[in-house]
Amino acid sequence: MKVNSQLTPRAILCTFLLSNVAIAQPLELSVMVGQIYGPDLVTSDNSDIDIDSGSNIAVGIAWQENVNGQGQILFNRVSHDFIGQNQVNNELDITYAHFNGVALYRQQSYVTTLSLGLGGAYFDAEQGSEELYPSASVAFGTRYEFSQQIALVTELRAYATLIDEDDAMFCQRNICNANFSDSLWIDSSIALGIAIKF
Repeated sequence: MKVNSQLTPRAILCTFLLSNVAIAQPLELSVMVGQIYGPDLVTSDNSDIDIDSGSNIAVGIAWQENVNGQGQILFNRVSHDFIGQNQVNNELDITYAHFNGVALYRQQSYVTTLSLGLGGAYFDAEQGSEELYPSASVAFGTRYEFSQQIALVTELRAYATLIDEDDAMFCQRNICNANFSDSLWIDSSIALGIAIKF
């Protein structure tokens, strides 16, 4: 199931910035870095193609809904490398843009978080095409609040993206370097960062 590739994370950000909720509430900016692990791709004869874990950077903008909950928009970008059927290094860049609800379970300055999100995943194959797919995520994390404005954050997050496994993402002139192995792409990430309230 494909979504029109003209829709971009910028459109989601514009919608967020224009919402009354975002304007009325103080904002929190979080920046995280970490690793994302992806599933294997396959060759045309269904042999596995290993895809490496990629370094990622995530930026979140959140607003306080109540004392135990936040709304958040999260952008996360990763670049996976793999050696395709052409025996050269190929690249798959993925940008996630998600609206998240974040539950906060407080124990003084230590907070455990649970987050559920919906949004899109923009896939960009270096030697192929670009597609935007619907995706969802779930995350467990921690926050250690040094003050009311600054917190150290950690997060384990899984992204599930509904893709069209017949898409010729990695093909040029009817020659394919790789193929999706399934219609569900699952990336998992581990990240560490900082959150600052304004």
